[in-house]
Amino acid sequence: MSSSGTAPAANSGSPIIEVSGLCKRFGSFSAVENIDLTIGRGEFFALLGPSGCGKTTLLRMLAGLELPSDGTIRIDGQDMSFVPANKRPINMVFQSYAVFPHMSVLDNVGYGLRIDGVPGDEIRRRAEEALELVKLGGFGARRPDQLSGGQRQRVALARALVKRPKVLLLDEPLSALDAKLREAMRLELVNLQETVGITFVIVTHDQSEALSMATRIAVMNQGTVQQIAPPAELYEFPASRFVADFIGSVNLLEGRVEAASGGRIRLACPGIATPIEMEQDRLPAVGSTGWVALRPEKIDITKEPPVEAGMNTVSGKVEEITYLGETSVYHVRIAPDLPLMKVSSANLDRVTRRAFTWEDPVHLSWTSSCGVVLDR
Repeated sequence: MSSSGTAPAANSGSPIIEVSGLCKRFGSFSAVENIDLTIGRGEFFALLGPSGCGKTTLLRMLAGLELPSDGTIRIDGQDMSFVPANKRPINMVFQSYAVFPHMSVLDNVGYGLRIDGVPGDEIRRRAEEALELVKLGGFGARRPDQLSGGQRQRVALARALVKRPKVLLLDEPLSALDAKLREAMRLELVNLQETVGITFVIVTHDQSEALSMATRIAVMNQGTVQQIAPPAELYEFPASRFVADFIGSVNLLEGRVEAASGGRIRLACPGIATPIEMEQDRLPAVGSTGWVALRPEKIDITKEPPVEAGMNTVSGKVEEITYLGETSVYHVRIAPDLPLMKVSSANLDRVTRRAFTWEDPVHLSWTSSCGVVLDR
């Protein structure tokens, strides 16, 4: 099944990974700064962030390929902060796959067991089992150059799983695949993780990849963790403007908090005539600056003002239209000095019967419960 924010975060019991006060510095540059997190047994955990945010450095410290400058890493209750990579109950799948071209698929999968001195008969048996697990049964005699990109990715997965690690680390494992294959492999990875039942930790900069696979996601920026939450919570309730903007598409309207009580917030936004009212349990201070975060698909776009009472409404003009097949994104100018508002609408009719076109005057509306107010 797809996780999509609905799967359980992890199995019960103590966490498999505990990171406390973890730092990594290269000279005066801090790649990872004071990170605390726990990862549950059987969890599919994602480290998500832009290039250079520290997610791969963090993954390499978990693997033992980098040693921390400060802090501790505990794996299955044991301090592994300075334990060599080959002594940790962890295996890693790299972005490049690192499949040996001169070896057969079966020999590639069994390579790590051979290095460990496992008897030949057991190597073959476990390698064949691993290939069956990744749907490559019968491919053992082939060479890597006889396989597709997706099949080579499965070989790398089988080689990592054959040693039966407690944790499998994946560093951008799907980035070299084309879009269609990448989508198919996402489902395969989720199903594989559920089948083997071990903890997966994946590094990615692709938001849709993390949202579709992970039970929880840690969003990173500039070496720090900004928020850790299940996918649906991250998307619907981001903790900051960075998280809101990085996870999907968002409209951010800056304003001054005029009132905040009873679970409702009223903001006065420059360029918008009527104050915006939102519902929220956590209330910012009156007089402070807040940002209304609205997802494009939560906003209604109409030719006439909405008749429903209690709606937040602004008017504007369509300046740009982005056609995405199943949806169109309308970019609407609501005030000269404000960014264009993005509104996503499903293309239920053919594009030749589009309800709105360039330069059309339109009204945008949303309920008080469909966005969040952020204070940072």
